[in-house]
Amino acid sequence: MALPPPAELGMPLEEIDTPALLVDLDPFERNLRRMADSLRDLPVRLRPHAKSHKCPEIARRQIALGAVGVCCQKVSEAEALVEGGIADVLVSNEVVGRRKLERLAALARRARVAVCVDDAGNVDELDAAARWAGVELDVLVEIDVGAGRCGVPPGPPALALAQRVRAREHLRFAGLQAYQGAAQHLREGAARRAAIATAVDHVRATVRLLEDHNIPCPWVSGGGTGTYLLEAASGAYREVQPGSYVFMDADYARNLPAPEASPSFELSLFVLATVMSRPTASRAVVDAGLKAFSVDSGLPEVHGRPGLAYVRAMDEHGMLEAAAGVQLPALGEKLLLVPGHCDPTVNLHDWYVAVRRGRVEALWPITARGAVW
Repeated sequence: MALPPPAELGMPLEEIDTPALLVDLDPFERNLRRMADSLRDLPVRLRPHAKSHKCPEIARRQIALGAVGVCCQKVSEAEALVEGGIADVLVSNEVVGRRKLERLAALARRARVAVCVDDAGNVDELDAAARWAGVELDVLVEIDVGAGRCGVPPGPPALALAQRVRAREHLRFAGLQAYQGAAQHLREGAARRAAIATAVDHVRATVRLLEDHNIPCPWVSGGGTGTYLLEAASGAYREVQPGSYVFMDADYARNLPAPEASPSFELSLFVLATVMSRPTASRAVVDAGLKAFSVDSGLPEVHGRPGLAYVRAMDEHGMLEAAAGVQLPALGEKLLLVPGHCDPTVNLHDWYVAVRRGRVEALWPITARGAVW
């Protein structure tokens, strides 16, 4: 059953049902333009990560400003984006299992689809799925450049895997996936620069090795919101994959600025909540708890209300406390909460309520919400 949105077009902010996931259109649109402008004179393509927004409408706006396509993290996410009209998708992840691989290969009949590998057996399974679907799949070998997640080690292991891909009839070796996700939230700019310098060294060494074995490597993809300008300026990457820049969140706001961090992206994503109880003079309760936002990167922050803190989250309740001398909000008052982590928060909602200057301008379905298989 598809749930109706929590608002209507033209409705003022005060009448929106809560909890609701809000996009403030003015900073959101500035974020889109700033990202496009920041890469305009650099020799890299922009392929935003759709796991942050899971919404074809937002992907189309990114592509209209110059993005070549999007990244997705799961096959179902890619299916939702292609169904929404996106024609170029990189599944920047490994896909394992016959059924998933056949769905991925079938999707390549409808759009340009690429995928990552870090295992020789997976290469053979991908080739079988592509043969079954009658397609040729682009494949990126993922190398671990320091994140300690997926990926073969740089150098000879990556070469061996690229050679295996090239030997398969229904696969094309397209390049390398080299994403240093752990660097995105290193607080100090110097630490981020050091992490990406190491990643760049791994990329360059691996590309040289491939070329020494007559294997062209036209596509090196990686880079997130916290570091993408470092990858872009390195000359080693041909594509960057920032995602959170469209919204930002409380965790990204904790990163200390660095010269390469310009442009400054703005908060544009909020959970609108209502004060549903004021049982004591020192405690207020809002109707947005663990089912309204993710707390893996910390509790949400109350926006624009100094001295008011969100201190505890339960399934359907959020506890607020006020500093000395600060008045608690009234029963029925609506508050904007800044999620600690935008990506998993988005996955808890069916709709974006897009507002401009306090009034609902658009309602966008989060088409890939729950698309994790």
